[in-house]
Amino acid sequence: MPDDPGQDTAHVPPDVSRQRLLFGGVYGTVLASSLASALDHDSGHPNPGYDALWILVAAVTAAAAHGYAHTIAHWTADARRLTVETVRSMLFEWPLVAAVVPTLAALLGASAGWWSESGAISVVLVVNTATLFGWGLWAARAAGQGWGPSCRVGGVDVMIGLVVVGANALSH
Repeated sequence: MPDDPGQDTAHVPPDVSRQRLLFGGVYGTVLASSLASALDHDSGHPNPGYDALWILVAAVTAAAAHGYAHTIAHWTADARRLTVETVRSMLFEWPLVAAVVPTLAALLGASAGWWSESGAISVVLVVNTATLFGWGLWAARAAGQGWGPSCRVGGVDVMIGLVVVGANALSH
């Protein structure tokens, strides 16, 4: 959905889709890491399949909420196709949901008995932190930055991942 409510969505500039991809990738990766890190089974037996389902539900809900919020932020008095635009905006949030797939795969592997849930979470936190570096690097390179500044942006994204890892370590 364009930032200018009067702009026709059929003529969305190509960088808008890249912006949504990058936003959804970073947001979804941080969301998945945070939710996986928060999994705690002190009061019961781990159920990684159930946990994967709820991480997926949370990602779909966050994507829908973001798409809906984006749409209502651009409402105009003459908006006739509000329902169509709302659904379209929500569907454009698919990168957020796609970013949780590695976390889901690791938890479903634990559900299949391939590894423990705590092992899956440890791997997810490492993979997602590295993925955050990639998102930052890609965003900066796509914006025309050189390799040095792009790596610094990736490093800042890694810091977000390390905050989640640190919170996980402190809470357990």
